[in-house]
Amino acid sequence: MSLDNVKAVVLAAGKGVRMKSERPKVLHEILGRTVLDFVLRNLRLAGVQDIVVVVGYQAGKVQAAAPGCRFAEQKIQKGTGHALLAAEDALQGFSGDFFVVAGDAPLIGPDTLRRLLEDHRANQRAATFLSACLDDPTGYGRVVRDKSTGKFLRFAEESDATPEEKNITECNSGTYLFKKTAVYEALREVQPNNAKGELYLTDALAVLVGKGRPVDAVRSITPAEIYGINSRRDLVAATNFIRWKILEYHMDGGVTVIDPSTTFIEEDVTIGQDTVIHPFTVIRRGVVIGRDCSVGPFTQLQPGTVLEDDAHVGNFVEVKKSRLGAHTKAKHLSYIGDATIGARVNIGAGTITANYDGVNKHPTVIEDGVHIGSNSVLVAPVRIGKGARTGAGAVVLRGEVPPGAVMVGVPARPLPAKVEKKAAAKPGKRKRA
Repeated sequence: MSLDNVKAVVLAAGKGVRMKSERPKVLHEILGRTVLDFVLRNLRLAGVQDIVVVVGYQAGKVQAAAPGCRFAEQKIQKGTGHALLAAEDALQGFSGDFFVVAGDAPLIGPDTLRRLLEDHRANQRAATFLSACLDDPTGYGRVVRDKSTGKFLRFAEESDATPEEKNITECNSGTYLFKKTAVYEALREVQPNNAKGELYLTDALAVLVGKGRPVDAVRSITPAEIYGINSRRDLVAATNFIRWKILEYHMDGGVTVIDPSTTFIEEDVTIGQDTVIHPFTVIRRGVVIGRDCSVGPFTQLQPGTVLEDDAHVGNFVEVKKSRLGAHTKAKHLSYIGDATIGARVNIGAGTITANYDGVNKHPTVIEDGVHIGSNSVLVAPVRIGKGARTGAGAVVLRGEVPPGAVMVGVPARPLPAKVEKKAAAKPGKRKRA
């Protein structure tokens, strides 16, 4: 469906008192993205490009987290209806349909938004809202309908609902589609006659019903997607909802995740078939992993990491902004940062690429077939030539190690050829029978 002549208003002015945080609620993060970023991305994936964000608490920080949007300011937070009134000037000259979405509702996906618009236009409504039937509706506004006809009448907010209304399981998600002229006419008639003394946007829908304007709901196919974030517990619940969708996507694509309950993979990660992800692994956005790789346990792959086919990264290894070539292994207790590593390299346990000098980051290059001994420190910028080796505990200072060289000591120096040959020729002790 075309989304021409459709805009969106995102309500993101509140502090989020129940988060018990100085950070605005919409700027808390889920798997590397802010809550607000999820909301904006879902709108854009649905086809909405012109988005007005209503800001208030720490407005500057919220604006910085919403590139490409326009803004309206709600200087004093007096409810959702008051917030939408604050956006009226930003919608001046527009007369079509527009979404109103809460900035703390990151789970409502683009397919749901498109379905909402399709139903809204097909039925030529003044307002359409997204609802869901929840097993535990506590905290949500209830959808009150005529008992005989099922027609929508109004919403009952949790703080104002009667005991009978609190038993209703159909809940309002806080996501709407409005005809612009209709909703602003209705908002001018809304009064703060509620326990909080605020202007509720929900009351505007009751005004529209009273005027005989068509208003109804589209029910969510996935009820959990309407869950908003009001507390740290809600943030965890939303994180797990998104995390499981990501894990299922990769598993369906041929990736083995040994223990999904302890595995965290952010969005925008590519993983090839037959790769195995072991428990207690964290994979950040932008990571690319090839086929037949092994990652974990207790591994963190930071943005900019690329693992080529059959690369292995194991216990307590962190990789950041680095490429590991095919068949390369870093199995234990290592940090690899700002490095380019060739094929068939072995990174010994405890190896560190010392990429930061206190001011700048520097690169490490390890060419094909290199063997890095246990507990080596590579002080960048450094290049280890093809087939070279470092001894256990070597500290390789910045510069270049020639191909085939053997570096030992602190600081590391080339092992003399005659010593190297003697060490290679020395027979091992024979075990007694």
